[in-house]
Amino acid sequence: MSIGIIVMGLIIGFLVGLTGVGGAALLTPVLILLGINPAIAVGTDLVYNSITKLFGSIQHWRQKTINLQLVKYLAMGSIPSAIAAVLILHLFDSFFHNQELVIKHALGYVLILVAITTLIKTFAKDKFELNSIQLKPIRDKRFLTIGIGAILGFIVGLTSIGSGSLFALAMLYLYKMRPSELVGTDIAHAFLLVSAAGIMHAGIGNVDYQLMFNLLLGSIPGVILGSTLSAKFPAKPLRTILAVIILISGFKLI
Repeated sequence: MSIGIIVMGLIIGFLVGLTGVGGAALLTPVLILLGINPAIAVGTDLVYNSITKLFGSIQHWRQKTINLQLVKYLAMGSIPSAIAAVLILHLFDSFFHNQELVIKHALGYVLILVAITTLIKTFAKDKFELNSIQLKPIRDKRFLTIGIGAILGFIVGLTSIGSGSLFALAMLYLYKMRPSELVGTDIAHAFLLVSAAGIMHAGIGNVDYQLMFNLLLGSIPGVILGSTLSAKFPAKPLRTILAVIILISGFKLI
C-alpha cells in the first residue's frame, strides 16, 4: 500500500508540475475512490498541501512576487470561513452521522466547478484582462476581496479543493497583476488558508500522517520532474484532458 501511495504521489506531483492544475483536485477524489475515509482524505490533503505550498511561498517571497495587501484581505475572509467549515463538518459527524455523504457531495460539486474553471483559464484567459474592476485600487475592493475569501475559504475547508484554482480565477478577473505576482500571491494565500484548515482537521483527528509522508515522498520529485519537462509539452491539451478527468470524478462522487 505504501509503495502504491508513493507512486500515486509521484504521478500526481508530475501532473501538477507539468500542467499547473491543482493537486488537491486530483489527489482528494483519488484517495476517496481508493476507499479512504472522506474526512481523512480532506484533512490529510490539506496538511500535505500546506507543506508543499510553504516551499513555494518561500521562493516567491525571495522573488518579491507576493502582493501582501491582497493576501491580507483574502485571508481575513478565508481563514475564519475555512475554520467554520471544519467545525460544521465535525458537527455533522457528531450529531447527524452523515459527514461522509456531505463531503462526497460537496467534493463532487466543487470538482465540477474546478474542471470548468480550469477550462476557462485554459481557453478564455484573454477575456479576463483589462476590465473596469481591475483598475480600482485593492483598498477600494477590500470588502469584495474579504467576501470572496469567505466564500471560497469555506469551500476549501469543506473539501480541501480550490485554494489555487478558484482563487486564481477570481484574482485573474478582479486584480491587475503580473503573471508571476498572481501566482506568488495565490500560493502565499493558499499556504495560510490550507494551514489553518489543516490544523483544524488535525485537531479533530482527520489527518493520516503516514499517508501524508508517503504522498510527499512521491510528489516532491514528481513536481520537480513535471516542472522541468513542462516547457517541452503543449499545456492546453494536457490541461483539457485533466479537466475532463476531474469533471468525471466530480460526477462519480455525486
